[in-house]
Amino acid sequence: MRAASKPILAATIVAFLLTTLCFSQSSLMVSPRSGPPTTETDVSGRGFSPGAKIHIYFDSVPEGATVANSSGSFSNVAIEIPASATPGEHRVRAETSGGVGAQTLFRVNTNWAMFGFQSAGGRFNPYENQLSASNVGGLELSWTFADSPGYSSFAVADGVLYIASDEDANLYALNASTGAKLWSSHIANSQSSPAVADGVVYIGSTDHNVYALNAGTGAVLWSFATGGFVDSSPSVANGVVYVGSDDYNVYALNAETGVKLWSFTTNGFAYASPTVANGLVYAASFGGEVYALNASTGDEVWSFTAEESVYSSPAVADGIVYFGCYYCDYIYAVDAASGEELWTFGASGTFPFSSQAVWDGIVYAGSGDKNVYALDAKTGEELWTFTTGGGVESSPAVANGVVYVGSYDFNLYALNAKTGEELWSFPTGNYIYSSPVVANGMVYFGSGYVNTYAFSLPAGGKDK
Repeated sequence: MRAASKPILAATIVAFLLTTLCFSQSSLMVSPRSGPPTTETDVSGRGFSPGAKIHIYFDSVPEGATVANSSGSFSNVAIEIPASATPGEHRVRAETSGGVGAQTLFRVNTNWAMFGFQSAGGRFNPYENQLSASNVGGLELSWTFADSPGYSSFAVADGVLYIASDEDANLYALNASTGAKLWSSHIANSQSSPAVADGVVYIGSTDHNVYALNAGTGAVLWSFATGGFVDSSPSVANGVVYVGSDDYNVYALNAETGVKLWSFTTNGFAYASPTVANGLVYAASFGGEVYALNASTGDEVWSFTAEESVYSSPAVADGIVYFGCYYCDYIYAVDAASGEELWTFGASGTFPFSSQAVWDGIVYAGSGDKNVYALDAKTGEELWTFTTGGGVESSPAVANGVVYVGSYDFNLYALNAKTGEELWSFPTGNYIYSSPVVANGMVYFGSGYVNTYAFSLPAGGKDK
């Protein structure tokens, strides 16, 4: 028996070595290598046997299949990252029925890369899948940072939180999970919220410049000089940075070089962040006009005159533009293509700074009368109202059925997006001007000019 077992053992060892060799020679690539849930990524591999049937898995879930070509390769097999995939590193694996295979990593994120979340505004994160109405009441303080953006908001991208301080004139990059400082760059004071795209951070400044900085190091890549303060938060779309200035102009800049592509002169300070949708740029001015401009040329398509100045940033959703006006009592809804007024909503207070969030047919707005309003997006009908203890200039953020908003009563609130029920609140001891963001299972916001706060659920408390 011993003599007979030797060739069997040898054959087993050889088979194992061949399998190991095949595995080591096989390789896998994905493009893109990171993105939110529902991202489509192309999988390519090589080093397989010609004609081998290959199954592709995301973690342990089968997502696709293909056959290796005559050279043992395959390319651009599209798979969709599951909507339930949580932030972090996940394995993408290609394997034959014989166990030969290769794997690589895909990083899932639910980044919040600019003020409006996307260039069309709306302040709604559609990818958040860890915090929900059922568990947000369990939020716990993760860390604080002894500086705050004041009136501006944050950007979160690839594990980094970007903060523009209006006190010490620095742009900070912090580890989004721990709050550890990664770098800082002196850019002069800013009430502009940073925007991140393709490894670059864009920000406006009170020294009249728009800056582009390396997102990894903080090194300035370029700057563009305007004729006034740049309190407007940049929007980035299709390789172009759109931003307003107190010199009454809206600018379109090449995102890579900072070269001016066009500018458009409004009838007042351009505080608001421009929004971009369907080939148009929507820009508001302190003169009370909202403009629709051709995104490629800057030519005016239409303009709409509000009752008072418009400070907040327009939001575009389902063919409608939503905005409030400064020290008047109205929120406006106008047709995005024509500028025709569809409805207005009046309140007992003003809608001076708070930009509207839009989700699932509902518009959310903070008001100087201490209320947060939820309105039917098609009709303007009031659906619910939540009363705080102070004016609400913070712009709401919506994610996975929860509305997050700060108040002058020093509290940040989490509300049920459908009913307005209070689910959670946190007292800070300071006014909350800045607008919260929700990304990768965490909530970030600033209080006064004092602290930045980060909240998350305890281990085991997240939705699966």
